[in-house]
Amino acid sequence: MPVTRRWSALALVALAAGLAISGCSGKGGRAATERPAQADQPITVAMITHAAPGDRFWDMVRKGAEAAAAKDGVTLRYASDAEGGAQATLVQNALDSRVDAIAVTLAKPEALKTALRRAEAAGVPVVVFNAGRENWKAAGALGYFGSDDGEAGVQAGQRAAAEGATHVLCVSHEQGNIAQEARCDGLRRGFGGRFDKVYVMGADMPSVRSTVAAKLRQAPSIDLIVTLGAPFGLTAVEAAKDAGSRSKVATFDTDPQVPAAIRSGALQWAIDQQPWLQGYLAVDSLWLQKTNGHVIGGGAPVLTGPYFVDHSNVDRIAALAARGTR
Repeated sequence: MPVTRRWSALALVALAAGLAISGCSGKGGRAATERPAQADQPITVAMITHAAPGDRFWDMVRKGAEAAAAKDGVTLRYASDAEGGAQATLVQNALDSRVDAIAVTLAKPEALKTALRRAEAAGVPVVVFNAGRENWKAAGALGYFGSDDGEAGVQAGQRAAAEGATHVLCVSHEQGNIAQEARCDGLRRGFGGRFDKVYVMGADMPSVRSTVAAKLRQAPSIDLIVTLGAPFGLTAVEAAKDAGSRSKVATFDTDPQVPAAIRSGALQWAIDQQPWLQGYLAVDSLWLQKTNGHVIGGGAPVLTGPYFVDHSNVDRIAALAARGTR
Protein backbone atom coordinates (compact mmCIF):
# COMPACT_ATOMS: atom_id res chain seq x y z
CA MET A 1 0.00 0.00 0.00
CA PRO A 2 1.41 3.47 -0.85
CA VAL A 3 2.55 5.48 2.16
CA THR A 4 -0.04 8.25 1.64
CA ARG A 5 -2.93 5.77 1.54
CA ARG A 6 -1.59 3.96 4.61
CA TRP A 7 -1.51 7.22 6.60
CA SER A 8 -5.02 8.10 5.42
CA ALA A 9 -6.34 4.78 6.69
CA LEU A 10 -4.64 5.30 10.06
CA ALA A 11 -6.14 8.78 10.31
CA LEU A 12 -9.63 7.40 9.78
CA VAL A 13 -9.08 4.77 12.48
CA ALA A 14 -7.85 7.45 14.89
CA LEU A 15 -10.83 9.67 14.10
CA ALA A 16 -13.27 6.81 14.73
CA ALA A 17 -11.55 5.97 18.01
CA GLY A 18 -11.69 9.61 19.07
CA LEU A 19 -15.42 9.77 18.36
CA ALA A 20 -16.01 6.59 20.34
CA ILE A 21 -14.10 7.95 23.31
CA SER A 22 -15.94 11.28 23.23
CA GLY A 23 -19.23 9.42 23.19
CA CYS A 24 -18.56 7.93 26.65
CA SER A 25 -16.49 10.70 28.18
CA GLY A 26 -17.54 12.92 31.09
CA LYS A 27 -18.19 15.74 28.64
CA GLY A 28 -20.11 13.91 25.99
CA GLY A 29 -21.84 11.18 28.02
CA ARG A 30 -25.04 10.09 26.32
CA ALA A 31 -26.28 11.34 23.02
CA ALA A 32 -28.33 14.49 23.40
CA THR A 33 -31.53 12.66 22.50
CA GLU A 34 -31.01 9.94 25.12
CA ARG A 35 -32.92 10.19 28.45
CA PRO A 36 -31.13 9.85 31.83
CA ALA A 37 -30.85 6.32 33.22
CA GLN A 38 -33.25 6.94 36.08
CA ALA A 39 -35.99 8.11 33.71
CA ASP A 40 -35.53 4.92 31.70
CA GLN A 41 -36.01 2.75 34.79
CA PRO A 42 -39.51 3.32 36.19
CA ILE A 43 -40.07 1.49 39.45
CA THR A 44 -43.04 0.33 41.48
CA VAL A 45 -43.11 1.05 45.21
CA ALA A 46 -45.55 -0.58 47.62
CA MET A 47 -46.45 1.56 50.63
CA ILE A 48 -48.01 -0.49 53.42
CA THR A 49 -49.24 1.13 56.63
CA HIS A 50 -51.17 0.26 59.78
CA ALA A 51 -53.74 2.98 59.09
CA ALA A 52 -57.27 2.52 60.36
CA PRO A 53 -60.08 3.41 57.94
CA GLY A 54 -60.99 7.10 57.86
CA ASP A 55 -57.95 8.39 59.77
CA ARG A 56 -57.05 11.72 58.17
CA PHE A 57 -53.47 11.52 59.43
CA TRP A 58 -52.82 8.81 56.89
CA ASP A 59 -54.39 10.88 54.14
CA MET A 60 -51.52 13.31 54.69
CA VAL A 61 -48.93 10.52 54.60
CA ARG A 62 -50.39 9.29 51.33
CA LYS A 63 -50.42 12.80 49.81
CA GLY A 64 -46.72 13.16 50.54
CA ALA A 65 -46.00 9.75 49.03
CA GLU A 66 -48.03 10.61 45.93
CA ALA A 67 -46.15 13.91 45.52
CA ALA A 68 -42.81 12.10 45.56
CA ALA A 69 -44.10 9.42 43.19
CA ALA A 70 -45.29 12.06 40.74
CA LYS A 71 -41.92 13.83 40.85
CA ASP A 72 -39.93 10.65 40.40
CA GLY A 73 -42.15 8.84 37.91
CA VAL A 74 -42.78 6.06 40.42
CA THR A 75 -45.83 3.79 40.34
CA LEU A 76 -47.16 3.84 43.90
CA ARG A 77 -49.32 1.06 45.33
CA TYR A 78 -50.81 2.00 48.69
CA ALA A 79 -52.45 -0.47 51.06
CA SER A 80 -53.18 -0.50 54.79
CA ASP A 81 -54.52 -2.61 57.62
CA ALA A 82 -54.49 -1.90 61.34
CA GLU A 83 -53.92 -5.58 62.21
CA GLY A 84 -50.29 -6.69 62.25
CA GLY A 85 -50.94 -10.08 60.67
CA ALA A 86 -52.97 -8.55 57.87
CA GLN A 87 -50.26 -5.95 57.29
CA ALA A 88 -47.72 -8.78 56.96
CA THR A 89 -49.97 -10.40 54.33
CA LEU A 90 -49.97 -7.11 52.40
CA VAL A 91 -46.16 -7.16 52.41
CA GLN A 92 -46.17 -10.71 51.07
CA ASN A 93 -48.70 -9.75 48.40
CA ALA A 94 -46.41 -6.92 47.32
CA LEU A 95 -43.48 -9.33 47.03
CA ASP A 96 -45.60 -11.78 45.04
CA SER A 97 -46.52 -9.00 42.60
CA ARG A 98 -42.80 -8.25 42.14
CA VAL A 99 -42.68 -4.66 43.29
CA ASP A 100 -39.27 -3.01 43.16
CA ALA A 101 -39.27 -1.59 46.71
CA ILE A 102 -41.39 -1.39 49.86
CA ALA A 103 -42.09 1.39 52.37
CA VAL A 104 -43.70 0.05 55.54
CA THR A 105 -44.69 1.09 59.05
CA LEU A 106 -43.64 -1.09 61.98
CA ALA A 107 -46.24 -0.39 64.63
CA LYS A 108 -46.23 -4.13 65.38
CA PRO A 109 -42.76 -5.30 64.30
CA GLU A 110 -43.04 -8.89 65.47
CA ALA A 111 -45.98 -9.48 63.16
CA LEU A 112 -44.00 -8.29 60.13
CA LYS A 113 -40.66 -9.88 60.94
CA THR A 114 -41.00 -12.94 58.71
CA ALA A 115 -42.41 -11.04 55.72
CA LEU A 116 -39.60 -8.47 55.85
CA ARG A 117 -36.98 -11.21 56.03
CA ARG A 118 -38.44 -12.55 52.79
CA ALA A 119 -38.12 -9.10 51.23
CA GLU A 120 -34.48 -8.93 52.27
CA ALA A 121 -33.81 -12.42 50.88
CA ALA A 122 -35.45 -11.43 47.60
CA GLY A 123 -33.26 -8.33 47.31
CA VAL A 124 -36.23 -5.95 47.56
CA PRO A 125 -35.13 -2.75 49.36
CA VAL A 126 -37.30 -1.67 52.30
CA VAL A 127 -37.55 1.56 54.26
CA VAL A 128 -39.51 1.99 57.49
CA PHE A 129 -41.41 5.16 58.31
CA ASN A 130 -43.73 6.60 60.97
CA ALA A 131 -43.43 3.70 63.43
CA GLY A 132 -40.49 1.43 64.18
CA ARG A 133 -37.60 3.73 65.02
CA GLU A 134 -36.18 1.14 67.41
CA ASN A 135 -36.77 -1.80 65.09
CA TRP A 136 -35.96 -0.78 61.51
CA LYS A 137 -32.38 -2.03 61.50
CA ALA A 138 -33.35 -5.43 62.86
CA ALA A 139 -35.95 -5.61 60.10
CA GLY A 140 -33.21 -5.23 57.48
CA ALA A 141 -34.47 -1.82 56.31
CA LEU A 142 -32.29 0.80 54.64
CA GLY A 143 -33.59 3.67 56.74
CA TYR A 144 -36.25 5.17 58.97
CA PHE A 145 -38.24 8.38 58.45
CA GLY A 146 -40.38 9.63 61.31
CA SER A 147 -40.49 11.12 64.76
CA ASP A 148 -38.75 9.94 67.91
CA ASP A 149 -41.93 9.03 69.79
CA GLY A 150 -40.26 8.51 73.14
CA GLU A 151 -38.48 11.87 72.97
CA ALA A 152 -41.68 13.55 71.78
CA GLY A 153 -43.43 12.14 74.84
CA VAL A 154 -40.68 13.38 77.17
CA GLN A 155 -40.88 16.89 75.71
CA ALA A 156 -44.67 16.84 76.06
CA GLY A 157 -44.36 15.81 79.72
CA GLN A 158 -41.80 18.50 80.43
CA ARG A 159 -44.03 21.10 78.84
CA ALA A 160 -47.04 19.89 80.84
CA ALA A 161 -45.05 20.23 84.06
CA ALA A 162 -43.75 23.68 83.10
CA GLU A 163 -47.30 24.86 82.39
CA GLY A 164 -48.48 23.80 85.84
CA ALA A 165 -50.31 20.51 85.24
CA THR A 166 -50.55 18.29 88.32
CA HIS A 167 -52.33 15.16 87.01
CA VAL A 168 -51.96 14.02 83.39
CA LEU A 169 -54.06 11.48 81.51
CA CYS A 170 -52.60 9.81 78.39
CA VAL A 171 -55.26 8.48 75.99
CA SER A 172 -54.03 5.66 73.74
CA HIS A 173 -56.28 4.64 70.84
CA GLU A 174 -54.44 1.49 69.71
CA GLN A 175 -53.24 -0.98 72.32
CA GLY A 176 -50.05 -2.80 71.32
CA ASN A 177 -48.84 -0.04 68.98
CA ILE A 178 -45.19 0.47 69.99
CA ALA A 179 -45.17 4.12 68.88
CA GLN A 180 -48.12 4.93 71.11
CA GLU A 181 -46.64 3.04 74.04
CA ALA A 182 -43.42 5.04 73.60
CA ARG A 183 -45.35 8.33 73.58
CA CYS A 184 -47.25 7.58 76.78
CA ASP A 185 -44.14 6.24 78.51
CA GLY A 186 -42.14 9.31 77.48
CA LEU A 187 -44.95 11.58 78.65
CA ARG A 188 -44.93 9.89 82.05
CA ARG A 189 -41.14 10.19 82.39
CA GLY A 190 -41.01 13.79 81.20
CA PHE A 191 -43.86 14.87 83.47
CA GLY A 192 -42.72 13.16 86.65
CA GLY A 193 -46.00 13.77 88.51
CA ARG A 194 -49.31 12.01 88.92
CA PHE A 195 -50.06 10.10 85.72
CA ASP A 196 -52.79 7.84 84.34
CA LYS A 197 -53.29 6.07 81.03
CA VAL A 198 -56.50 4.85 79.43
CA TYR A 199 -57.00 2.73 76.31
CA VAL A 200 -59.90 3.58 74.01
CA MET A 201 -61.35 1.97 70.90
CA GLY A 202 -59.88 4.22 68.23
CA ALA A 203 -62.29 3.18 65.50
CA ASP A 204 -65.34 4.14 67.59
CA MET A 205 -65.42 7.86 68.43
CA PRO A 206 -68.60 7.74 70.54
CA SER A 207 -66.90 5.07 72.64
CA VAL A 208 -63.75 7.20 72.89
CA ARG A 209 -65.81 10.13 74.15
CA SER A 210 -67.70 8.11 76.76
CA THR A 211 -64.56 6.29 77.98
CA VAL A 212 -62.60 9.51 78.49
CA ALA A 213 -65.58 11.18 80.18
CA ALA A 214 -65.93 8.21 82.55
CA LYS A 215 -62.23 8.39 83.43
CA LEU A 216 -62.55 12.12 84.20
CA ARG A 217 -65.49 11.48 86.50
CA GLN A 218 -63.52 8.74 88.22
CA ALA A 219 -60.43 10.96 88.64
CA PRO A 220 -61.60 14.60 88.84
CA SER A 221 -58.07 15.78 89.71
CA ILE A 222 -56.95 15.21 86.10
CA ASP A 223 -56.13 18.65 84.74
CA LEU A 224 -54.47 17.79 81.42
CA ILE A 225 -55.52 15.20 78.84
CA VAL A 226 -52.95 14.28 76.19
CA THR A 227 -54.24 12.26 73.25
CA LEU A 228 -52.10 10.48 70.67
CA GLY A 229 -53.95 11.63 67.55
CA ALA A 230 -55.65 14.86 66.52
CA PRO A 231 -59.22 13.51 66.13
CA PHE A 232 -59.01 12.08 69.64
CA GLY A 233 -57.89 15.43 71.02
CA LEU A 234 -60.97 17.12 69.60
CA THR A 235 -63.14 14.31 70.98
CA ALA A 236 -61.48 14.66 74.39
CA VAL A 237 -62.52 18.32 74.47
CA GLU A 238 -66.14 17.19 74.19
CA ALA A 239 -65.60 14.43 76.75
CA ALA A 240 -64.33 16.97 79.28
CA LYS A 241 -67.50 19.02 78.77
CA ASP A 242 -69.62 15.88 79.24
CA ALA A 243 -67.87 15.13 82.53
CA GLY A 244 -68.04 18.71 83.79
CA SER A 245 -64.24 18.69 83.92
CA ARG A 246 -62.07 21.78 83.57
CA SER A 247 -59.21 19.67 82.29
CA LYS A 248 -57.17 21.14 79.44
CA VAL A 249 -56.43 19.09 76.32
CA ALA A 250 -53.30 18.71 74.17
CA THR A 251 -52.56 16.21 71.46
CA PHE A 252 -49.99 14.51 69.32
CA ASP A 253 -50.41 15.09 65.58
CA THR A 254 -52.39 17.66 63.66
CA ASP A 255 -55.20 17.83 61.13
CA PRO A 256 -57.07 20.68 59.37
CA GLN A 257 -59.23 21.32 62.47
CA VAL A 258 -56.36 21.64 64.93
CA PRO A 259 -55.31 25.24 64.12
CA ALA A 260 -58.79 26.60 64.81
CA ALA A 261 -58.97 24.59 68.05
CA ILE A 262 -55.62 26.03 69.19
CA ARG A 263 -56.69 29.57 68.31
CA SER A 264 -59.88 29.16 70.34
CA GLY A 265 -58.06 27.64 73.31
CA ALA A 266 -59.89 24.32 73.05
CA LEU A 267 -56.49 22.68 72.46
CA GLN A 268 -53.39 23.92 74.27
CA TRP A 269 -50.88 22.61 71.75
CA ALA A 270 -50.21 19.80 69.28
CA ILE A 271 -47.04 17.87 68.48
CA ASP A 272 -46.55 17.61 64.75
CA GLN A 273 -44.51 14.73 63.31
CA GLN A 274 -45.00 15.99 59.71
CA PRO A 275 -46.81 13.03 58.12
CA TRP A 276 -46.71 14.51 54.59
CA LEU A 277 -42.93 14.65 54.86
CA GLN A 278 -42.74 11.06 56.11
CA GLY A 279 -44.61 9.77 53.09
CA TYR A 280 -42.59 11.91 50.71
CA LEU A 281 -39.19 10.88 52.09
CA ALA A 282 -40.09 7.19 52.20
CA VAL A 283 -40.91 7.06 48.48
CA ASP A 284 -38.21 9.46 47.34
CA SER A 285 -35.51 7.58 49.25
CA LEU A 286 -36.44 4.30 47.57
CA TRP A 287 -36.38 5.93 44.13
CA LEU A 288 -32.94 7.38 44.87
CA GLN A 289 -31.68 4.00 46.04
CA LYS A 290 -33.02 2.06 43.08
CA THR A 291 -31.95 4.52 40.39
CA ASN A 292 -28.80 6.10 41.83
CA GLY A 293 -27.65 3.81 44.64
CA HIS A 294 -28.11 6.54 47.26
CA VAL A 295 -28.92 5.63 50.88
CA ILE A 296 -30.21 8.47 53.07
CA GLY A 297 -29.47 8.73 56.77
CA GLY A 298 -26.00 7.24 57.08
CA GLY A 299 -27.27 4.42 59.29
CA ALA A 300 -29.22 6.74 61.59
CA PRO A 301 -32.94 7.55 61.62
CA VAL A 302 -34.06 10.66 59.74
CA LEU A 303 -36.33 12.53 62.17
CA THR A 304 -39.38 14.52 61.09
CA GLY A 305 -40.42 15.52 64.60
CA PRO A 306 -41.32 16.40 67.30
CA TYR A 307 -42.44 19.93 66.42
CA PHE A 308 -44.79 21.85 68.75
CA VAL A 309 -47.69 23.81 67.28
CA ASP A 310 -49.16 26.44 69.61
CA HIS A 311 -50.37 30.05 69.61
CA SER A 312 -46.92 31.29 68.58
CA ASN A 313 -46.85 29.54 65.20
CA VAL A 314 -50.36 28.25 64.51
CA ASP A 315 -51.08 30.79 61.75
CA ARG A 316 -48.11 29.62 59.70
CA ILE A 317 -49.05 25.96 60.18
CA ALA A 318 -52.63 26.76 59.18
CA ALA A 319 -51.38 28.37 55.96
CA LEU A 320 -49.33 25.28 55.15
CA ALA A 321 -52.28 23.03 55.98
CA ALA A 322 -54.37 25.00 53.48
CA ARG A 323 -51.75 24.10 50.87
CA GLY A 324 -52.13 20.44 51.78
CA THR A 325 -48.66 19.80 53.20
CA ARG A 326 -49.34 19.93 56.97
